[in-house]
Amino acid sequence: MRVNAHTAIVGETIILVPYRAEHVETYHAWMQSTELRDLTASEELTLEEEYAMQRRWQEDEDKLTFIVLARPLERGIPKGDDDNDPQPQLTNDDIKALPMIGDVNLFFKHQRDDPEFEVECEVMIAEPAYRGQRRAHAALALLLSYARDTLGIRTESFVARIGASNARSIALIVRTVAVFDEVEMRVVSPGGLRWPGGREREYP
Repeated sequence: MRVNAHTAIVGETIILVPYRAEHVETYHAWMQSTELRDLTASEELTLEEEYAMQRRWQEDEDKLTFIVLARPLERGIPKGDDDNDPQPQLTNDDIKALPMIGDVNLFFKHQRDDPEFEVECEVMIAEPAYRGQRRAHAALALLLSYARDTLGIRTESFVARIGASNARSIALIVRTVAVFDEVEMRVVSPGGLRWPGGREREYP
């Protein structure tokens, strides 16, 4: 999606950056894992096909994708330019040097004025060393906050569909879709629901 082509979202433990050609080789290496393909319902692609998909996703108006970069879990160092940020302000070169650990996506289905309009959410932490640290939770919170506050998406439009065997990702079960062997989760009572947002910044 063009809207986030030059936007980075800075959180305490992760930073979201646009999915660009420079990320494709690492992403392709991740997708050689049968486990990751199964968990994300992805097909195995050649490297050339992966580059073509990245270009399409950058242009398509029904997909919003960010790459998840990990910030070091440091404590006791000076605050950055935001009182909510316990780490020093990072330059864009600093950001580009951070490890790439996963991705987070939104898929827009139907037009916004359509009663069937929904936005499907996906998050993947591909690097095993960064799992179990609530980085996926942080990435999804930043993305949903961005979609709600910047793009104006209503909270009740969000939906997540997760493979029925992916127990780690299942927290609130609304219904099981047996024919697809997946679990569907929706926000059914958005009152008072808040996601911690990050700082948006220009990302050349």
